[in-house]
Amino acid sequence: MGMRSFLILHGVENRRPAEHWQHDLAQRLRGRGEHVLYPQLPDPDRPSLAAWTAAVEEGLAAMRGERIVICHSLACVTWLHLAARARGATLADRLLLVAPPGPGAFSWDVIAPFTPAPLDLDALSLAAGTARLVCSDDDPYCPEGADKAYGLPLGCDTDVLPGTGHLAIPDGYGPWPSVLDWCLDGATRLTARTAA
Repeated sequence: MGMRSFLILHGVENRRPAEHWQHDLAQRLRGRGEHVLYPQLPDPDRPSLAAWTAAVEEGLAAMRGERIVICHSLACVTWLHLAARARGATLADRLLLVAPPGPGAFSWDVIAPFTPAPLDLDALSLAAGTARLVCSDDDPYCPEGADKAYGLPLGCDTDVLPGTGHLAIPDGYGPWPSVLDWCLDGATRLTARTAA
């Protein structure tokens, strides 16, 4: 196995709580000896697109070897903005987008500057290798369906997990074995977390 790094990026209002699947994932990967970056993005309650993209770029610069990026919620859209700015340059080798907010969510003034509306999703190069989207069929932050709003235009492999909401703590998404499996093998399809 060659050298690789994982960059885990959270969403709005997230302060990396221990109960969240991303925190658990970071701990499990580190426990396996993996190089993991899980930064606190600036001002999570009033995020700035410029500050978040700068923080993500800083994380990318600290990665070594194969670059594997895992985004949840608003971090997914931050990644789309970075990909648009990169103009086809490769930012990551593998990418997982989890539960991006849908077009209607950007009416909320806190995240309105992150709107993906001006982006040409069909033209974005998301990763050198696999880009996968995982979403729910009942995400309150994406009633349009992320598979339709993002998966189709981005050309992502997509896993739709029925009845899993926003794939966050209130939806039972503490430890999520399937996401660890994907991190270790990018061909893995994401499945819903089973009750403990």
